[in-house]
Amino acid sequence: MFPPSRIVCLTEETVETLYLLAQDRIVGISGYVVRPPQARRENTRVSAFTSANVDKILALEPDLVLTFSDLQAGIAANLVRRGLAVHAFNQLTVVGILDMIRMLGAIVDAVTRAEELVAALENGLVETRRRAECLPRQPKVFFEEWEDPLISGIGWVSELIEIAGGLDIFAARRNQGAAKDRIVTPQAVITRQPDLIIGSWCGKKFRPERVAARTGFDRLPAVQHQKYLRNQIDLDITAWPSRIDRWVG
Repeated sequence: MFPPSRIVCLTEETVETLYLLAQDRIVGISGYVVRPPQARRENTRVSAFTSANVDKILALEPDLVLTFSDLQAGIAANLVRRGLAVHAFNQLTVVGILDMIRMLGAIVDAVTRAEELVAALENGLVETRRRAECLPRQPKVFFEEWEDPLISGIGWVSELIEIAGGLDIFAARRNQGAAKDRIVTPQAVITRQPDLIIGSWCGKKFRPERVAARTGFDRLPAVQHQKYLRNQIDLDITAWPSRIDRWVG
């Protein structure tokens, strides 16, 4: 059926995007969805991130199920075997986020609205770059996606740090989509001397005191000057439109 009228979204970003595109087509969502608030009230929760209730999804009789990344590949395969149509997104960069919006707009026949949303986000990126040029210096930033082991930021995170005027101390690792390939050592962080530490522990509360207590971290400018930022925008690695909008806003 085109466009699909009953969509199940197994991650947050497609839910938010469909609401921004004014598309009343969602029937099932991930339990991690928080934006927009009404999504949790209006839709059935059918999954976590790496697990899903297949029978519950089937009961909703969706025309389409939207998944994200290799971490949901097993779920996607199971749903396909059960006869459902599945589209798996895998956006890992800022361009990837914008392309996801465009593609989702095409899927639900809302191309014009999708282009308008992308244009608004792109304008925000341009304005943020302009403001960043006025900064007196570029602070060195460590984005901590997980605490044990230490995992540095994925592509879109690193790109937004640079757009906002910072220097990602592990930028060389940002194109590694798998978290295991972005594991860094405490000594590598100490060597790079970050001025700011942004914590986003994938759903777990970021605790600056635990960062400061690490051996040798008392020598970091970020710790000495208590320059921490708990990332309120996102609590996992999936990339959604508001994360661009709020990071650069």
